[in-house]
Amino acid sequence: MALLGSALLAGCGGSGGGDGEVVKTLTIASIAYPYQGKQVFNGLNGVVIQQGWLKEQLAKKGIELVFTPVSTAVGGPLINEGFSGKRIDFASYGDFPAAIAVAGGVPLKIVAPVGQGQDVYIVARKGLAAKSLADLKGKRIALHRGRPWELPFSKLVDSSGLKLDDFKIVNINPSATPAALESGSVDAAVLLSDGLLVEQKGIGHVIWSTRDAPADWKMRAELFGRADFVDAHPELTQLVVDAFVRAAAWSSDEANKAEVIRKAARGALPEGIVAKDYANSGIPWRERFSPVFNPAVLAHYRSVVDYALERGLIRKKVDADALIDERFVDKALKDLKLEQFWAHDGGGQG
Repeated sequence: MALLGSALLAGCGGSGGGDGEVVKTLTIASIAYPYQGKQVFNGLNGVVIQQGWLKEQLAKKGIELVFTPVSTAVGGPLINEGFSGKRIDFASYGDFPAAIAVAGGVPLKIVAPVGQGQDVYIVARKGLAAKSLADLKGKRIALHRGRPWELPFSKLVDSSGLKLDDFKIVNINPSATPAALESGSVDAAVLLSDGLLVEQKGIGHVIWSTRDAPADWKMRAELFGRADFVDAHPELTQLVVDAFVRAAAWSSDEANKAEVIRKAARGALPEGIVAKDYANSGIPWRERFSPVFNPAVLAHYRSVVDYALERGLIRKKVDADALIDERFVDKALKDLKLEQFWAHDGGGQG
């Protein structure tokens, strides 16, 4: 799967984003899953593809829309490579990998939030009498480094008066983690909602999640654009954001809840696990997919970059304020008459 993602990113043609350059292809990268013999996109990306509006609008301008699938095994690091090589123009992915990219000199802009946070879980293997992080001191913990869930885990370690050196960190990707837990190769793992599936299968038990932490600890994902492309092609960026806002409005409708859960489960997790993860979060359904830049968004990214720098997870200061580009969502909400559809009081969880 990693090889597939690498080949696709190597072969996809980003526009380059130079001033006055004719754009022939607009490329969006995101996590995809194998399902019924093909790669499928879940979440808002899948809705944008299904609705077909963005593809139609770009086709009128002679531009081909390409969605590039990236496997969960490589995720953010591969997307960062695509941004760096100007092979992709946009990507919806996690907060921490994006901060790493910007700290490494890749200019990005958040052009739209794509949700209000996702929970991170710590799962201890079956047979291990652990009830808290402190019980894992000296134990082997599976943690895929450089991925969004590393940050909340680091915050938990710090708030518990511990250090990463207190654990034996095993850097493996999530797809290999269940087997490692079952065999006893690791004692615990840091996962997203797949942690609930590990628990359901009896391989381990959840001992902590970000539901029990400050709201700002949740993993966030946004729609990021290459800053040079966004600045050179604001009209195309607007079309992309319009499409994601349309998709967010559809997904936020309670009438579509069952279908949203069904689509989110394709190739990834059982529907029951997806529904349980959504229910665990405590985020109201309509707010879950809100594209609104409420104050929690900026506060979250300030927290991400400050904490990552303080802990040596990135080596260069990132200006979180400069990441935010609200103009496209503001216009989309106005043009689509959705200005009152989502709460604007900043009360969403970040």
